[in-house]
Amino acid sequence: MKIINVLLPVWMLLLSGVVISGCSSQNESTPQTENHATADEHGSEETQHTEEEGEHSEEESEGPGEVHLSEEQMASLNINVDTLKAGSASSVIQRPASVMYDMDRIAKVGPRIEAKVVKVLKDLGDYVEEGEPIAQMSSVGLGKIKANYIRLRAAMKKEEAHFKREQNLYEQDISSQAELLQAELEYEQAKAELDAASEALRLYGLSHNDIQNIKAGSEIPLSYFYLSSPLSGTIQERDLSPGQTISPSETPVHVADLSKVWVMIDGYEQDIRYLETGQGVELSIRSTPGTTFEGTTDWISYELEKETRTMPVRALFDNPEGQLRAGMFGTARIYTNSKETAALIPVGAVQQIEGTDRVFVPGEEPGSFRPVAVTLGNERDGFVEVLSGLTPGQAAVVSGAFDLKSALTAATRSADHGH
Repeated sequence: MKIINVLLPVWMLLLSGVVISGCSSQNESTPQTENHATADEHGSEETQHTEEEGEHSEEESEGPGEVHLSEEQMASLNINVDTLKAGSASSVIQRPASVMYDMDRIAKVGPRIEAKVVKVLKDLGDYVEEGEPIAQMSSVGLGKIKANYIRLRAAMKKEEAHFKREQNLYEQDISSQAELLQAELEYEQAKAELDAASEALRLYGLSHNDIQNIKAGSEIPLSYFYLSSPLSGTIQERDLSPGQTISPSETPVHVADLSKVWVMIDGYEQDIRYLETGQGVELSIRSTPGTTFEGTTDWISYELEKETRTMPVRALFDNPEGQLRAGMFGTARIYTNSKETAALIPVGAVQQIEGTDRVFVPGEEPGSFRPVAVTLGNERDGFVEVLSGLTPGQAAVVSGAFDLKSALTAATRSADHGH
């Protein structure tokens, strides 16, 4: 059953019309009259067969030809073409990885004083700017502090006016210096009390403008305030609803800036001597095959995990389109030595054809592929160096090479039988 499963894609290709270019011939029949063939005719036939054999042997010496696939065949087979990158087997470390939020770009938002939710203004998935309100809250305690602030502001203005009046009277020799000093002291005390109340309001999350706009007799109750976002991002978690009482220890709303994410890589103990910050990382995600993301290592742990014996390595990735999401799993390739100039290719992309290591590359026509002879170097973590035959920057088939080899082999045998 295993043999049938392996050959099934090949026979499907053959039945649907895989074409191989290389050795082609036309069988020509020379009409003959019975019992009238001459020696010259036999000689010409022998010469013709000899020439055809020579042509075949010459064509065969040029190596295997191209495989031509239709769009339907390309869609049914997992043929993946990618640009080869420079490196060496010793300079690429391939390890499991997972995506998580950049903890420097996520805010867990909650009130700084016990408050009740009046109205939720933003929902899950909504984008908010820094300082934009998320929910309207009401706090009796905050309302009392605001009322006290209004009283202290009025008292300060009264003492300020009294102090200025005493200054004028003193300059006119109507008031004594003692009265002036007493008025100044009372003014400074009132101002200090107002400043203390203002700072208390700032501790509870009110901005300078919010404090300046506090006034009595407003349509908005003094107990009302807004729960605002401290950064620009997307609301990823919301655990509050109207009427709910929230304590200062709770953070029911999470806002995340997804423009950058962290990728946590499970390094091995033997990788320690090769790793350092600033190295390039290429990430492949299981849910998005054929797509790679590029980032840079920015932290390497000094401690191995006790249970798994792996060493956490963190890489920072740009994520402007939001394709990378927290919780995704994939494979990270860390390039530890960017000075190497050999081309790196997955081991499975190299196939033995006619006793030679070959890699398939795209042909001139869409859907065509031809095998190129290569010389291989060292191998590590599923990648092998290509020392000659291909260079970094060239396009090559990195997955699906076995199917192409099977199609090429089957088509070649079919062409041989035709001769």
